Amino acid sequence: MRSDYVFTSESVSEGHPDKVSDQISDAIVDLFLSRDPEARVACETLTTTQRVVLAGEVRGRGMIDANGHWAEGAQEEIQRVVRETVRRIGYEQNGFHWTDLTFENHLHPQSADIAQGVDSAGNKDEGAGDQGIMFGFACDETPDLMPATLDYSHKILQRLAEDRKSGAAPFLEPDAKSQVTLRFKDGRPVAATVIVVSTQHKPGYHEGGKEAELKGYVKQVVREILPEGFITDETVWHINPTGKFEIGGPDGDAGLTGRKIIVDTYGGAAPHGGGAFSGKDPTKVDRSAAYVTRYLAKNVVAAGLARRCTIQVSYAIGISEPLSLYVNLHDTGKVSEEALEAAIVKVAKDRLGGLTPRGIRLGLGLNKPIYAVTAAYGHFGRKPEGDLFPWERTDLVDALKAALG
Repeated sequence: MRSDYVFTSESVSEGHPDKVSDQISDAIVDLFLSRDPEARVACETLTTTQRVVLAGEVRGRGMIDANGHWAEGAQEEIQRVVRETVRRIGYEQNGFHWTDLTFENHLHPQSADIAQGVDSAGNKDEGAGDQGIMFGFACDETPDLMPATLDYSHKILQRLAEDRKSGAAPFLEPDAKSQVTLRFKDGRPVAATVIVVSTQHKPGYHEGGKEAELKGYVKQVVREILPEGFITDETVWHINPTGKFEIGGPDGDAGLTGRKIIVDTYGGAAPHGGGAFSGKDPTKVDRSAAYVTRYLAKNVVAAGLARRCTIQVSYAIGISEPLSLYVNLHDTGKVSEEALEAAIVKVAKDRLGGLTPRGIRLGLGLNKPIYAVTAAYGHFGRKPEGDLFPWERTDLVDALKAALG
């Protein structure tokens, strides 16, 4: 590992067009799971000027009947959820407004060929919904055990959204992006070299005193989010570097589900398997296995077994057990990777019922409508509360230590 370097991560706000799509897709997942914990959902969303389009495959009691037809009122409920999601984000603009956007629903019943491969039947356990590789990661750069560059990028935008909605920053609109570049010394973040924030704004806040007000506000937010001393006289600022940013969101740029997977995970500080999370029910290992590997990696670091931990698993469609498990402690481990791999298999079996799709989703309690809140500001590094973000708990620390002897 390099000890002295500069690294960058970005984030995008809940009003970014791709994130609008992610949140709509996950709101649909929540709707189906609220009716049927065993529902199957693969929902893609397109957002553009005054239009939202859904497509994908679904199955679930209360939404799709036994003949593969929509249940009474189901399509109206889907449209209500879509419009409510857009309203919650804050879009009431001429180019994208929750009340009068055009909505199209092209969701249809799940393929019977896929269903027979992944459903449990007789002595056959539930299989993975697809082949693929998934990664989990944790490091000790922040209290949330996340990469610092991404953690601060998320928190800057969360603060902007909170202030916009509370009225503390009424000149802000929903679309925004952030980017944080930090200098690392001896493997630890010590200073911010560059801060980039682009935020949609009310008319006129790109010139004169109003521009100064916006930029001063953003700088103050960044100073409050980053640790004391990280902002120095040498920090370079780029706030709305293109100038005017009044047209934003889906009116300014089309959005699609699953296009911000690095923002969703570790900001480029760790590998990504390639599969998006949003719009997928927890039988899809793209989502559930990425959650469980984060859960395991976070507990490894929380236990003091390493400062950094990457875990990979792989699956084949229709096969329940993972094909492989790989651990990398990045030369920071206090135990061997081989010993830790064996301990992880044991702990996962004892505490979750294994790393099968069923074991993961039942062991972590994923068959619940808990996903809309994951679709902005990252799926990881969030506070576990009630049923939300169970993969962020650190309740495996003692079990991992015990398994290692």
